[in-house]
Amino acid sequence: MESKGKLQGKVALITGAAKGIGAGIAKRYAAEGAAVVVNYANSKTEAEKVVAAIVANGGKAIALQGNVADAEAVKRLLENTREHFGGLDILVNNAGIYSFAGIEEISETSFHNMFNTNVLGSILTIQQAVKLMGTRGGTIINVGSVVSTLDMPTSLVYTATKYAVDAITRILAKELGPKNIRVNSINPGLIETEGTYASGVMKGEAEKWHLSETPLGRIGQPDDIAKVAVFLASEDSYWVNGEVIAVAGGQR
Repeated sequence: MESKGKLQGKVALITGAAKGIGAGIAKRYAAEGAAVVVNYANSKTEAEKVVAAIVANGGKAIALQGNVADAEAVKRLLENTREHFGGLDILVNNAGIYSFAGIEEISETSFHNMFNTNVLGSILTIQQAVKLMGTRGGTIINVGSVVSTLDMPTSLVYTATKYAVDAITRILAKELGPKNIRVNSINPGLIETEGTYASGVMKGEAEKWHLSETPLGRIGQPDDIAKVAVFLASEDSYWVNGEVIAVAGGQR
């Protein structure tokens, strides 16, 4: 592991980092020199594996539990981050859930679960992160989705949550800019993760459709997102604020 990187000396919190995109970002950040908090809600074993991989590569990381939809849990998560690493420079709001249903099948439970995690969770985490970043400022990266431009049938509630994440990004970029806090969003296309396999998106008709709509002709990998997340967290992007960046191989 190189002694210096683009994020040397920074502290980063990545929510939902036990698997998939979040785990990929955590590993990249650590390789670039950041001390990383690998947050998880339920997947303790997987989060600890991510930490072990980072430490084995010479990096610094801890796993911290916390459901982002729970205000008290989020408060504890940020307090524990401060206790372990002394502050916070980078927040990645990656935790999210999704399901798909036609208008007739949408339930109150699925609606509230998705909005509580994807939207309220981002807001609650940002609230506490801003306090911890303090006067020195920092950077916030939200993970949205290319679905906010696709208008896919059966994705009504999930897409609505990601529209909201786009709004959070644009509005808070203006609101928090005077505090020296930048806010940007990465909107991935279909990424090959444990979640996309578990949901049945991979290796089926949905994967074929996404491939047909993606000019670069392949499914994304977590590291495709992680590399852009490094850019947005580093000084290379110091003049980038309020942007929603699709990382989707050209899918629109």
